[in-house]
Parts: sequence; C-alpha cells; structure tokens
Amino acid sequence: MKYKDATAKIVSVHSFRGGTGKSNTTSNLATTIACYGNRVGIIDTDIQSPGVHALFGLDEEKIDYALNDYLWGNCVIEEAAYDVSQFLQLEQGRVVAPNSAVYLVPSSIKATKIARILNEGYDVELLNNGFQKLIHSLKLDYLFIDTHPGINEETLLSIAMSDILVLILRPDTQDYQGTAVAIDIACELEVPKMLLVVNKVLTKFDFEALQQKVQTAYNVPVAGVFPLCEEMVELASNSIFCLRYPEHPWTQEIDKVARQILS
Repeated sequence: MKYKDATAKIVSVHSFRGGTGKSNTTSNLATTIACYGNRVGIIDTDIQSPGVHALFGLDEEKIDYALNDYLWGNCVIEEAAYDVSQFLQLEQGRVVAPNSAVYLVPSSIKATKIARILNEGYDVELLNNGFQKLIHSLKLDYLFIDTHPGINEETLLSIAMSDILVLILRPDTQDYQGTAVAIDIACELEVPKMLLVVNKVLTKFDFEALQQKVQTAYNVPVAGVFPLCEEMVELASNSIFCLRYPEHPWTQEIDKVARQILS
C-alpha cells in the first residue's frame, strides 16, 4: 500500500448495482461539503459509464484530458483536473466560504476511449498514485471517488483507500443482497467508517421505519433516506440539485449526510 495523506479524507461512493443515483449523490455531497469551506476533488472512476461531467456542465469538447489519458500515461493527473468551482455561485440562501473549491477529474465519454479501457485495461495502482498526487497538488481537504458499480479491482482499491465509504441502495431486494456483499468486503478491508444511503424511496413509504429496518439489517448507520422526487427527474442531470433547489427536502437530506461525513 502506498503512502496515504493523513490530513485529507478520501470518500468513496459506491453501489453494488447501477441506477441508484450514485453520481448525483457524489456530486451533491462533494458540492455541499465544499460550500462549508473545503477544497474538494471528485474523480469519476466509473470509466465504463461516466456521468459526473454532465452534472458540472463539462462536454467532451471542453475536456482536453480525462482520467483515461492519465491512466495511459498521456498526461499527469493534475492536467485532467478541471476547476468547476464556478458552480458554487449558484448557491442561494447560504454564504459560501471564500476558500471553497471543487475540482473534477472526469472519465471520457468517447466510445473509442471506453472501448480501449475495456479491451486493454490499465494499471490500477496508478489510481492510488493519482489520488495522492491530486490531494497534494490541489491541497484538498476531501477527495470523492465515484466508483464503478459492483466489485472489481478498481473498486476494491478505492474502498481500501477510503476513510469513509458511502454505500447507496434502493429499497429493492437485489440492492439489499448486493449491499450485504459490499459491506462484508468493506469490513474485510477494514474501512474506518461506513454510511448507508437509501435512495429513490417512494413518498408513501414510512421513511423512519425504513431507516430503522436497513440500519438493523446491516448494523451500519443509515445517514440519509432520499425521496424519489419529480424535480430530480426534471433536472435530468443537467446541474447540481442542491444548488438549484437549496430549500428542497432532498437537499436538506444531502446536508444531513454531508455533516456526518464532516464529523
């Protein structure tokens, strides 16, 4: 295991299955924590199906280098990091601390680059080195890792490097079973802190009862239970939800989870 920076916190956001809202949750958590006066980085390691770039308004024409290029030795990790702090100016009703910053390392959406990753693979250990270089060079307080769903070598490394693991699940039988596997692996890897997030919950559910049920089943704290809301669907991943809807119950729940990460 490589040297791990003791001052910055690495937060991996993971789900055993796709479609849980992982990228949206990652981006909103990172943005919220930045608003509290932190320098925050996000790395989209879901190379097979990247999505975080869209939330921050980065299209392919604006991306000179992506995580793919760093993994192939075409650039240093800092060249693939984009300052997206201007998004914090959308914040309403909260004073954003002057030292707040958000940097994003996207994965490429180009089909040729995705196909090359699938065909050739990459040196996973470079991810570890990239995490640490980014933390040092950008003086980050928090580094968020948006992982690929399921369990693979990259996911195991990200989880092993994490100070905090946020596991997202929906109230779905397959999600329940897969989350149990992910928790067992995280325990084996001795992750210091785990938090569960239940997402896309129908409003007719009893949220408190659901939270207690999940928490009891896994013996892991449930940091938040998020409703399936029309505004999220309407936004269609075109922006950061908590900045567009600062007073929304979903945003309040994100803030609650963010505070547990900060604590």
